[in-house]
Amino acid sequence: MENWQFDNRWYRQLKGSYSEVAPSAVDNPRLVAYSSATATLLDLPKQADEDALCRYFSGQQALPGAQPLAQVYAGHQFGQYVPQLGDGRGLLLGQICTQQAQLWDLHLKGAGQTPYSRFGDGRAVLRSSIREFLASEALQALGIPTTRALCVIGSDTPVRRETMESAATLLRVAESHLRFGHFEYFFHRNEHEKLKALADYALEHHFAECTDSEAPYLDMFIQVVERTAQLIAQWQAVGFTHGVMNTDNMSLLGLTIDYGPYGFMDGYNAGYVPNHSDHGGRYSYAQQPSIGYWNLQCLALALSPLLTKAQSEQALARYEPALLGRYSQLMAAKFGLAEIQQNDGEMLNGLFTLMQAEGQDFTRTLRQLSQQRVDDARTPMEDDWVDRDGFRAWWQAYRQRRLAQGDSDHWQQHMLMTNPNYVLRNYLAQQVIEQAEQGDYSGIAQLQKVLHQPFAELAEFEQYAALPPDWSKQLEISCSS
Repeated sequence: MENWQFDNRWYRQLKGSYSEVAPSAVDNPRLVAYSSATATLLDLPKQADEDALCRYFSGQQALPGAQPLAQVYAGHQFGQYVPQLGDGRGLLLGQICTQQAQLWDLHLKGAGQTPYSRFGDGRAVLRSSIREFLASEALQALGIPTTRALCVIGSDTPVRRETMESAATLLRVAESHLRFGHFEYFFHRNEHEKLKALADYALEHHFAECTDSEAPYLDMFIQVVERTAQLIAQWQAVGFTHGVMNTDNMSLLGLTIDYGPYGFMDGYNAGYVPNHSDHGGRYSYAQQPSIGYWNLQCLALALSPLLTKAQSEQALARYEPALLGRYSQLMAAKFGLAEIQQNDGEMLNGLFTLMQAEGQDFTRTLRQLSQQRVDDARTPMEDDWVDRDGFRAWWQAYRQRRLAQGDSDHWQQHMLMTNPNYVLRNYLAQQVIEQAEQGDYSGIAQLQKVLHQPFAELAEFEQYAALPPDWSKQLEISCSS
């Protein structure tokens, strides 16, 4: 870490978009979790250097060359515009350039108060840090664009949430932390020169292929629209619900960012809401595609000094085809089909309707389907259904569709590589969090191993693929989680 080459472009090029703030140290830091995969991206060894990690990412010692700052941005939170948000409990330490000439943002979450803390203590708690760390590992292994996390550092520093808890820090890693809310902040303040500087920064460093076009801002926005659409299609395909899709939690690069009250759906429920404070269900599983479009409309407004109305509409029109196109590809793979044909939607939705009626497990049902041979008229899966006749009728329609395209063994293998066996269920995260709160971090490392192999079937990890226990239905995840 001492050899990292910092290239703090945000600090140099975007004056007026941040406040300089030094991290505030936590007490008695210790390493809770470490990602060797993320370490490799940053030219670090796979084996953690616990002493260095605790010194640099607890706030006790500054990294040579780092220039910590808190970014300012705005955002629509649950549909209401909030004119100033910003990094209230995290700091951008700077950007480093790796040996592969890749630039990475290093962001220390839980680093203490900033000018944007809004009366908060600027801290992250251990449980929320572990949840973000594990989610970053899980989505990456599933092939879903996400911010990464290098490590979690625990401490003895007390913080109060619903109860007294201990503070922790997490080093988040991303190509960029640019959010929709960055552009909203300058637009609604009528600081259009700074808005243009921010867009030019994004073009230079993240959308360089657009700079030579006749309409660079339009081409960049089209990419943002399509990346966002494809990201949400991938969420839907694995039953992942973000929980707080505010515009300040939307990445310009189409990354999953700001893990709070997220959840992988257990029993199928289109109205699934992982955030117990989202009483209206604004950010439910079924709402995510429409909310993604709504958020892009907010971004289009923020970019209006750089785009004509016709250009914004041209870009936004790409959203639905991009989302449906990617979702159709994923559904075809998950159901073992070469492609989705005209009448397939009704058949596939028929299974989801049956699942919703009985609360059948989303991940397990699709994984079981991957294991069935369609040349068998009867499938053992029917024994898991109350409405056996309904499922039998669906199975017959489905198997005829599969048989009609032929090559069933090939497509079955494809399904097994598309429908995960292991996902980060809330109860699994809760179990390792409770262990960690007692000072035992072994459960985190074990769960990491499982999440890194989501499509495998390993005897020693069999319990991680089991149906969730009844007590898990009582778990409540809030924004402080």
